Amino acid sequence: MAENAPALDIAELVTEHHAAVYRYAYRLTGAEYDAEDLTQQTFLAAQLNLGQLRDAEHGRSWLYAILRNNYLKTRRKRLPFSAASLELDIDSIPEDLPEPVLGDGLLGQIDPERLQAALNELPDEFKLPVLLFYFEGCSYREIAEKLGTPPGTVMSRLSRAKGHLRARLFEGELHAAASLGHAAASLGHAAGSQGTAARLNSAPSRARG
Repeated sequence: MAENAPALDIAELVTEHHAAVYRYAYRLTGAEYDAEDLTQQTFLAAQLNLGQLRDAEHGRSWLYAILRNNYLKTRRKRLPFSAASLELDIDSIPEDLPEPVLGDGLLGQIDPERLQAALNELPDEFKLPVLLFYFEGCSYREIAEKLGTPPGTVMSRLSRAKGHLRARLFEGELHAAASLGHAAASLGHAAGSQGTAARLNSAPSRARG
């Protein structure tokens, strides 16, 4: 009988993982009240199914899976959100901009309110791969397995979502880069014009020589 006992009791799970589960819930919902409700639902479901948790080391990922399933159940009643706002020119976004950091290292790197506002703009089919990738550290294959989505679709959605986040979170850097590009182009044009003028001015002298 002892070997069939749960690896952890619910009190231990709450103590160890409540903060992480709440952060994940907040990233998904974008609202404190909804995050609190989703967190409570997650631990209630965990208590009812605690016997499924065989390895204490997998407690957090198990809770995350419960949280995602509960979140999706509450969202299925809503009308699909158009992804038209994500039709971004990904190639126009500089590759050397910092990647968004959505996990425990968030504070001190990205303003939490700006991050959440950018996440809230993402439809669920884009938001979930982003959170699985950054928050849970899942690979493309693991994301595809968890969401039941082809790996190619995961890669495409993740690329577009990351482009969206970079555009929103680092718009200052993007604007500065664009300004520098325009300035460089203007300088190049001006230098070219001056060179042309110099050549034109020197042409008669060469002719007289």
